[in-house]
Amino acid sequence: MPLAYIFPGQGSQHPGMGKNLAENFSVAARLFEELNDTLHFSISRLCFEGSPEDLQLTENTQPAILSVSAVALRSMEAEGFPLPDFVAGHSLGEYSALIAAKSLAATDAVQTVRLRGRYMQEAVPVGTGAMAAVMSANLSDIEKACAEAAQGQVCAPANINSPGQVVIAGNAEAVDRASELLRNSGAKRSLRSRLAPRFILR
Repeated sequence: MPLAYIFPGQGSQHPGMGKNLAENFSVAARLFEELNDTLHFSISRLCFEGSPEDLQLTENTQPAILSVSAVALRSMEAEGFPLPDFVAGHSLGEYSALIAAKSLAATDAVQTVRLRGRYMQEAVPVGTGAMAAVMSANLSDIEKACAEAAQGQVCAPANINSPGQVVIAGNAEAVDRASELLRNSGAKRSLRSRLAPRFILR
């Protein structure tokens, strides 16, 4: 049976992530040190001891998640886990998948996503933008709700993840208005994210 490794994107971060790996696998501790040296700051300390607020900053979130993904992968390889037949990743996780595919070195990837996260953070100042995952609503209804909620701001579908889940993004106030409209019209759920949306607000 084919084996696939799938890597997570933003939203999977949490304080203490990767610490157990570093404490129990020497290869994990060594890779964390290598990534620390590459970034010229302690990404491992951010992962192990960072506050939820620090880890939610996009310029921190992206290298932190990638670092833990790379460390977990390296640890599995050292323990003799089978190599995957396929790799994939959600958004940021695509970079982790490239590491797993031996197409990108972990040190190059962590530098890249650190800059990627910084540029995204600068594009949308903290608190300006928001995202919300809308469950069980028709795409046309979501588009109408976003248009009604915009009121001169930005609000639009950003990711169509599946027929049952669409992520909307834009100005935080407009996203909140659209979420309320969608809940009132029968959407099963509209879950607000504190992550910055991945486009520049006009």
